[in-house]
Amino acid sequence: MNISLNSSIPGYNYTLQSKEGTSTELKSSKELKEEPKQDKKDTIGIKELSEGEKAQVIDLQARDAEVKAHEAAHQGGGGGAATYTYQQGPDGKMYAIGGEVPISLKTGSTPEETIANAMQVIAAATAPANPSSQDMSVAASAKSMIIKAQQEKANELMEATEGYDTYKKEVASNASFGGDSNPGGTNPLSSLDISA
Repeated sequence: MNISLNSSIPGYNYTLQSKEGTSTELKSSKELKEEPKQDKKDTIGIKELSEGEKAQVIDLQARDAEVKAHEAAHQGGGGGAATYTYQQGPDGKMYAIGGEVPISLKTGSTPEETIANAMQVIAAATAPANPSSQDMSVAASAKSMIIKAQQEKANELMEATEGYDTYKKEVASNASFGGDSNPGGTNPLSSLDISA
């Protein structure tokens, strides 16, 4: 228990200290300042680390930095919020030893949107300097989505081209039979846009 009393003598504050097993005594603030201070490690109950424990802390610190940098790279590439798996070190601190960032691998409403989504996933998955096998697996799945979307886009283009060819044949067929499928004399194909 510490109680401070102000005295009328400048520079002297008296403190009443009570320690377990000792009697109560009065000391001036100058005397208290001169007392040796206890090591904070002893007061909070942390023991001195052995050489092996110190090496373990250094390893955990390095792993923590590596994991957090890896997951930050995923986040920078477009991933979500990182979550970490922690391990307590011999010094009592918690160190990240694993982590993950959710990356949404979804198809779009068009092949172009699907390709854009997949490209974002590839960027996020391969953003770290050393992508993990899981990262590479996600990137491979996204590449597969791109290939499927490109095939879908090619099929749409082929269908549009086949439709154009069929229309062209019908116009030619009608013209050869003397049908008037084009009254007004404008070319019906001139306004058809088949670009993809």
